[in-house]
Amino acid sequence: MQNRKLGNLEVSPLGLGCMGMSFGLGPAADEQEMISLILAAVDRGVTLFDTAEVYGPFTNEALVGEALAPVRDRVVIATKFGFRFDENGRQLPGLDSRPDNIRRAVEGSLRRLRVETIDLLYQHRVDPEVPIEEVAGAVKKLIAQGKVKHFGMSEAGVQTIRRAHAVQPVAALQSEYSLWWREPEKEVLPMLEELGIGFVPFSPLGKGFLTGTIDEKTTFDATDFRNVVPRFTEENRKANLAFVEWLKSFAERKQATPAQVALAWLLAQKPWIVPIPGTTKRTRLQENLGAEQVQLTAADLGDIEEAVSQINVHGARYPDHLQKMVGR
Repeated sequence: MQNRKLGNLEVSPLGLGCMGMSFGLGPAADEQEMISLILAAVDRGVTLFDTAEVYGPFTNEALVGEALAPVRDRVVIATKFGFRFDENGRQLPGLDSRPDNIRRAVEGSLRRLRVETIDLLYQHRVDPEVPIEEVAGAVKKLIAQGKVKHFGMSEAGVQTIRRAHAVQPVAALQSEYSLWWREPEKEVLPMLEELGIGFVPFSPLGKGFLTGTIDEKTTFDATDFRNVVPRFTEENRKANLAFVEWLKSFAERKQATPAQVALAWLLAQKPWIVPIPGTTKRTRLQENLGAEQVQLTAADLGDIEEAVSQINVHGARYPDHLQKMVGR
């Protein structure tokens, strides 16, 4: 695969989002199967693997650390800080990006990931109680100490990113971006291009909806995050199927799958965009990585643009309490 740059960090054009292996999308998958899946991704040329201390909490980092330990020199591991936990490791409400909590998080992540240095450390969500200059300064010190290599932010607003970048260069912004959510195009992408910051879209397949395998009759496990996402109510899923049906027909013309087209579209937007689709299935991994072989012509991109512009996506991407944490 032709590598891409997130700031000065070189990675594969597609990464692997590991959250759903342990957390958020139903029960945790079998650990040995997930280790095998992660190593299969490495064998296919994937070098960027994404996790966070809050996924579990902690169990996803431990899984990723165990899986990648034998191939540490071939991969880039990204993790995140910024949430609160009690002394027993249970997540508490709210955010915490105070410097002492960042240091605590990094020590725990280094241990669970079995590494001496975290390749890419994201602030998971902007904490309005802590000036972003303090956050960036704390990460800068960790970089000087050799515990972190690159600084990232997630779901942050344009002005906050600028302020952070002035203290410690930001290598990557991780936020939601897909054919189903194009808000970053208005202000975020131009700012990232100006500052030389890479972009890592999460949920590049619309939390699974753009694969064409979900409809209004689909049921989710009780622990699946999508149960509380307005966009995934039965009524909104039914209304949103029109675009997926169009995507299916377009994908057939390209001899590809809807997921491959959705990922190829993201790759075609900018050379510094690196999507991180997640999966727990070997077949889906192979399908997703096949997106790099899908060549979208200028005419193809025009057709997609026309189709997207005519469709109104129904339902918010987050419930209210989570929506308040983005774009700060």
